[in-house]
Amino acid sequence: MSQIDKNDIKQEVFDLYDDYAHNRLDRRGFMQKLSLYAVGGLTVPSLMSFLMPNYETTLQIKPDDTRLKSEYIKYPSPKGGGDIKGLLSKPADAKKKLGGVIVVHENRGLNPYIEDVGRRAALAGFISLAPDALTPLGGYPGNDDEGRIMQSKRDKGEMEQNFIDAYTYLKNHKDCNGKVGVVGFCYGGGISNMMAVRVPDLAAAVPFYGSQPAVEDVPKINAPLMLHYASLDTRITAGWPAYEAALKANNKKYQAFIYEGANHGFHNDTTPRYDKAAAELAWKRTIDFFAENLK
Repeated sequence: MSQIDKNDIKQEVFDLYDDYAHNRLDRRGFMQKLSLYAVGGLTVPSLMSFLMPNYETTLQIKPDDTRLKSEYIKYPSPKGGGDIKGLLSKPADAKKKLGGVIVVHENRGLNPYIEDVGRRAALAGFISLAPDALTPLGGYPGNDDEGRIMQSKRDKGEMEQNFIDAYTYLKNHKDCNGKVGVVGFCYGGGISNMMAVRVPDLAAAVPFYGSQPAVEDVPKINAPLMLHYASLDTRITAGWPAYEAALKANNKKYQAFIYEGANHGFHNDTTPRYDKAAAELAWKRTIDFFAENLK
């Protein structure tokens, strides 16, 4: 990681990265706009390097951690483009059936950060499945820029089906107790909300800064929700008041938290948008929520 202090970077730079990471700005436009903030000792390449994900030194749980049994599997998604690859993880010493957690990636496929989150969920006492919705196109390509382009080419409905089918696979897995929840980030947060609407037996949903479902779909939600938002993420958080009003009007069970001073992506510890205090608190709340609802 470059020796740039996050506190010296203007919020506009993080907003630009958000536009770039969500395909509202191409790489050339991103670099051009970034040049406005390359002042003093800052160069555009150093800013780019600072903002991009670092997967080398940020993994919290190594892929070969002996406390876990972690493996890639394929599960059927016939209406979603065929068999889908996913990382299936559970505690190595599990003696009984466990609650299941689907971990849904951002808009760039199953990258090392999301695999790591899958392992974290397993280490907390669950059986987790982190699918790769890029499987029909060859899978996560090894870098996020290509992953975003690939994901934008997939059919939206087929991708949604991939995660619904992941739920069915995990619910029926011999090591799962039949109660399955979902946690997702960014695009995955939107998928978590979608699954709350479309999967009647979903046991819990935890969207991190996810786009909200249509207000008219809220009556279909049965699962208890825990929603995590960032105060600086005006794009997504702006949709929360209307969603909350619909949840209240329909007597739905939910908890919501808005983390002050945090950006979209605050849970992702591979980029400087990471907010350690907010991420750790949100994750602890998430695990406690799953413990309560997936027994």
